[in-house]
Amino acid sequence: MKYKISQSQIDRIVFKYLDNQDFIQIEENNRIYFVNSVGDNYGQIIADKNERWCGIYQELVKEISSFFSMKSNDSIDVIKRWVENKLQMELTGAFYHQMKVSPLTSN
Repeated sequence: MKYKISQSQIDRIVFKYLDNQDFIQIEENNRIYFVNSVGDNYGQIIADKNERWCGIYQELVKEISSFFSMKSNDSIDVIKRWVENKLQMELTGAFYHQMKVSPLTSN
């Protein structure tokens, strides 16, 4: 049986899922890194405050896509909206990246 779910319902469910990940935000060089825990040097999500984009680690995109039966592009869009909500700023774009990025080594 298939159900129709509105975008706001999807957002609410995925936002709750992402909130439960308890990401810690590290800000460095006008970028905000969402890491899993204190001492974790790799960001699952990176938001650039100047350029107004976010990069999302591909494994997180796959996780959301698989868990919620969504296409990758839809997962990226909802994660972008979650980041916008968390940072209270509009982003111009979002993409996925293949490697976790360290706030300690990036520019």
